[in-house]
Amino acid sequence: MVRTGLGYLAAADAAQLSAATQAECLRELERDAAVLTAARAFVLAGFTAAQGYADDAAYSAVSWLIHRTHITRGAAVGHAAWARRAGTHPRVLAALAAGQVTEPAGRLICLWTGKLPEQHRDDAGEVLLAAAAAGLGLEELAALFAQMYERARSERPDADPDRDFADRGVKLATTFGGAGVVHGDLTPECAEIVGRVLDALGAPAGKDDDRTRDQRYHDALAEAMKRLLAAGLLPERAGQPVKAWVHISLADLLMLDAGSALQDQWTARVRERWAARRAFASETGSEGGAWLDGDAAAAVACDAAMAPVVTGDVNVAALDDLVRLCVELDARQRDGARDAAWAALEQAVIGKAADLVSGPGGLASFLRRRQLGARLGGPSLPLDIGYAETIPPGIRNAVILRDRRCRWAGGCGQPASACEVHHTKHKANGGKTSTADCVLLCTFHHQIAIHRQGWTLVLNPDGTTTAWNKDKTKVLHSHGPPARPG
Repeated sequence: MVRTGLGYLAAADAAQLSAATQAECLRELERDAAVLTAARAFVLAGFTAAQGYADDAAYSAVSWLIHRTHITRGAAVGHAAWARRAGTHPRVLAALAAGQVTEPAGRLICLWTGKLPEQHRDDAGEVLLAAAAAGLGLEELAALFAQMYERARSERPDADPDRDFADRGVKLATTFGGAGVVHGDLTPECAEIVGRVLDALGAPAGKDDDRTRDQRYHDALAEAMKRLLAAGLLPERAGQPVKAWVHISLADLLMLDAGSALQDQWTARVRERWAARRAFASETGSEGGAWLDGDAAAAVACDAAMAPVVTGDVNVAALDDLVRLCVELDARQRDGARDAAWAALEQAVIGKAADLVSGPGGLASFLRRRQLGARLGGPSLPLDIGYAETIPPGIRNAVILRDRRCRWAGGCGQPASACEVHHTKHKANGGKTSTADCVLLCTFHHQIAIHRQGWTLVLNPDGTTTAWNKDKTKVLHSHGPPARPG
């Protein structure tokens, strides 16, 4: 009913309403928003107390909100804060539920009264709520609270001297374009230090310096961070210079190769190795395949898709598998059978294609070593070593560069720095240490969801992940690849 009413209002031509009606609608919408905040807070508080988020292998209510209701982290944190206030500020939640105060006013009252000694909070909250319900604006409410705060401090001057220290914090967010947004609450001593640094490094560089004060402070912050890195004082880096990972696509490497001469050399080398393997197979009775190139290969592989190249150890046997899979895929394509088996077959083709072109003996590595000079043309790292007690740096770095965050199928925003490398098939069960068999997972989803709660996660050939719980009553899928045109 509520959604129906709001839908009707959203569909109405607001321009045809009188100003008085528009004003009344806006006031009523703010009251409705306050009631919605209270209702959500009560439901979320119960959901959190019962750990309902654990049913979806989420490690917190905030994580569940982000990945199951598709809201931003900021919104999820805000909802969780209101859920906590349902227990710490029940009078404020009751006022919101009654539509007596707006959500912003209620939030400020909670923040303000939280700064007071505990014995004064209820009385202060009651006075502030009554004042807000009577129509006082936020500026008048702030002045009223300031009087309460100073009175409480004068009564107990030594009470809670570390309150400002406990409230300290800095948040760095990143935009789609990679720009950063900084928010923070600094202690007085930190603010003094930061101010001195910005003033010292952000002074005008001369009469031709037309930067604004904000721009100079930005550049001063960047300069301070560069000097700190160069000084070698960071404990985790110990003065180590910055490492640059140079990402070069296979297409770019091919463009560097005029006439595809290097590609022809690599193809000839693989053909020789494949011929040697076929000769061995003819003696041992191993299953073989057919080598195709030119028009014949184009005809068979016309529907094969190439995945982004992930460095791995080349396996010449992938040629046999790739050709066989492409033939099967082409047959299904001709029959028009685009079912689940067809989709699985296509994923297998993608995986085999990536195996073929990557690794120390693969086309990508061959072109890189020939085209990019001494600094970037060093030997490739082996990225498939079978069983290993520890994960070598080359594989760990490749998995981190590929995944960049926790790859839990249900969604997780933990960055690579908070993650561990997980074998999708346990080493004790014959799992290999390779990029194709390893994936990044945060500590919760690795140690708790998988190794304690019994969840299973697999890395699909197309780069997506799938997870299911111990009794297979719940299956989670990560976001699939974009739909193919046509």
